[in-house]
Amino acid sequence: MLVNAGTGARFPGRYIQGAGAIRLLGQEAAVFGNKAALLLDRGVFDLIEKDIAAAFENAVPVGIIRHGGECSEREIALLVARARDIGADVIIGAGGGKALDTAKAAARDLALPIIIFPTIAASDAPCSALAVIYNDDGSVAYDTFLPRNPDLVLVDTALIAKAPARYLAAGIGDALATFYEAESCRQSGASNCMKIQGASLAFEVARSCRDTIFKYGVAALADCDANTAGPALERVVEANILLSGIGFESGGVAAAHAIHHGLCELDDVHHHLHGEKVAIGVLAGLQLHGLEDEFRRVREFCLSVRLPARLADIGIVEPTEDKLKIVARRACRKGEIIHNEPILVTEDMVIAALKTLI
Repeated sequence: MLVNAGTGARFPGRYIQGAGAIRLLGQEAAVFGNKAALLLDRGVFDLIEKDIAAAFENAVPVGIIRHGGECSEREIALLVARARDIGADVIIGAGGGKALDTAKAAARDLALPIIIFPTIAASDAPCSALAVIYNDDGSVAYDTFLPRNPDLVLVDTALIAKAPARYLAAGIGDALATFYEAESCRQSGASNCMKIQGASLAFEVARSCRDTIFKYGVAALADCDANTAGPALERVVEANILLSGIGFESGGVAAAHAIHHGLCELDDVHHHLHGEKVAIGVLAGLQLHGLEDEFRRVREFCLSVRLPARLADIGIVEPTEDKLKIVARRACRKGEIIHNEPILVTEDMVIAALKTLI
């Protein structure tokens, strides 16, 4: 018998944010067991490995493992094997998205708790029960949905403030989509990532995410330029990681990320960050709906926080009809999230929207 699942939302088990939070890693790991396996992003391994080791002094033994670079089945299997050798009771992922996703997937395979320690705020992935699996050559293989969200997301804003501001700006781009996509799903009645409709709280979180980045985005980037975890940076990091993470999983996704997927079919964009491409998706999505006033407001915001507002800004300097057709075909394929929009979206509509961004 089919049961009406109602509405719902999902969250990480706990979320802790603040300057110097890296010092809490050892004591937080001890909450989950007697030994830890920590996968550390190779991009920051030499920068923070000693600080991480220091955080585990007088706490629990930890095996620190250098990530190979991809979130691939091979890397996941290697982490699973190393964690078993260590006898780990908890898995920790530290670094950027691919290292975090590798740790999440390994924790699933081992049926162990997972702590996520992001070192940049470039997307809303840290809080999610999702991992993107790549082939060893760097191409996307598939997305995998995990049985639960991370048990703890621990965010050191002092560390994030030291990263290039471009990463924070990209996180703002990803967070920008949260409200507009959740609102589309609310209007259409589309399901969220739990395959049910979002609870009312999900849409309020998405709205708060948008309002926060609009209010504090410019000042947060100035904080990041100064390598300072100031009040504005604290608010935007929370929006990029926590509010956006809850908002997209619980509210739902739609045109902006579908158009992002289409853009990724072009070699032109491969040197640009996820959130930069999502920002273009947001602008194109507003054009799909003919929301000219909101489009102008969001475009001005994008420019103020160093996000792209034209196709050329993400490398598409020659937006031929053939290229736009490739993007539109991928964005509109059967079963794609663009069909969560409250209007019927066609390939021709996507092409027309993209042409306004030339």
